[in-house]
Amino acid sequence: MIILGIDPALTITGYGVIQARNKDLSLLEAGIISTSAKDETPKRLDKIYRGVLKLIEDTKPQVLVLEKLYAHYNHPTTAYILGQARGVICLAAQTKGVDLAEYAATRVKKAIVGKGLASKAQVQRMVASILGLERLPKYLDVTDALALAISHSYMLKGFKP
Repeated sequence: MIILGIDPALTITGYGVIQARNKDLSLLEAGIISTSAKDETPKRLDKIYRGVLKLIEDTKPQVLVLEKLYAHYNHPTTAYILGQARGVICLAAQTKGVDLAEYAATRVKKAIVGKGLASKAQVQRMVASILGLERLPKYLDVTDALALAISHSYMLKGFKP
């Protein structure tokens, strides 16, 4: 099964594509879709939407995995902006007929590290270890996207390799 994990944001959207075959997980592709803060929001959302459409066309995932939206009351604008980015990603998945799965950040961290309150650095090291990466991904957004994809594979099969 090919799983596409996406960590949405307006500036840097991280993605990671893995293949889950039996108990083996392998990295197929990972990277970012970046937008410029100089551009207006509709243009930035369009770039994310088109980038995700192309990613789906190129990698042909069976499922796209997103983190459930968490909104802190001190930062409502962040949730609003994140919601817009998530919206165009969900639209891209629907347009291409790709199933969508969502998990809370604490559930993903628990699946990857064993602790729901693990740090980003702990998640990054475990993702690299699980996928046998020689170097840590440059962007934490990529690590988070890969963690989403890996977690989904665990939750589908009820196992960890």
